[in-house]
Amino acid sequence: MVLKLYGSVGTPSTKRVAIVLHEKQIPYELVKMDYSLQEHRADVYLEKNPFGLMPYLDDDGYIIYESRAICRYLEMRYTSQGVTLIPTEVQAHGQFEEAASIELCHFDQYASPIFRSILGLETYDEDHISKMIKMLNTTLDIYEKILGKQKYLAGEEITLADLFHLPLGAPLTAVLCDLMTARPNVARWWADLTLRKSWKAVKDGTPRSLSSV
Repeated sequence: MVLKLYGSVGTPSTKRVAIVLHEKQIPYELVKMDYSLQEHRADVYLEKNPFGLMPYLDDDGYIIYESRAICRYLEMRYTSQGVTLIPTEVQAHGQFEEAASIELCHFDQYASPIFRSILGLETYDEDHISKMIKMLNTTLDIYEKILGKQKYLAGEEITLADLFHLPLGAPLTAVLCDLMTARPNVARWWADLTLRKSWKAVKDGTPRSLSSV
C-alpha cells in the first residue's frame, strides 16, 4: 500500500516530510488538507492527530504524526532505500541527535514565530520579533563555527538534522535576505542543501506523489 501523507501543500511541516520521502525515494500520495477551511480541526482528522496539526502519515493503517517523528520513522522503515539520513554508529548517532536537538531548540524556536508573523498567522509585537531575529542570528553564528570544522551539522555526511532547516530557512531568506549568506561556512552549507533534488521537488509546494515531480 502506498503511504498517504495528510497535509497542506505549502506548510513547512508537510514539506519537511516530503523532503525525506524524496530523499528516500518512497512512493506516497498526498491527501491535501485545506488549511483555510480548517480541515485539520475536523473530528475525523482529530481522530488521527488529536493535536489538530499537520501532517500525519498513514502507513497501511499505522498512523504517526509530528513531522520530525515521521521523518525518523521513514528512515528506520526504509533504511536501505535512498540516502541514509540517520547514522547507525553510536557516536555518529549521538552527533546526529545533538544536531537535531539544536535545530529544534535553537533554530525552529526562533524561525517559526518569525515565519508565522510574516504570514499573518500570529501577531507579535516588534520587540519580540526583533528578539527572535537576534537569537536566530546568534544560532547561525554558532553554526558558522561548527561548519568551519565539518561539512554538515552532524559531521561529514548529511542527516535529517540538516534537511529539517529547509522548510523554514528558505522562506525567511526571502525577507531576511542575508540570513543564510552573510557567513561563509553557513552560506556554503545552505547552498548545498538548497541544490538538492529533494528540495527542488518540494520547495514550491509538496507534490501529490513521488512520480508527479
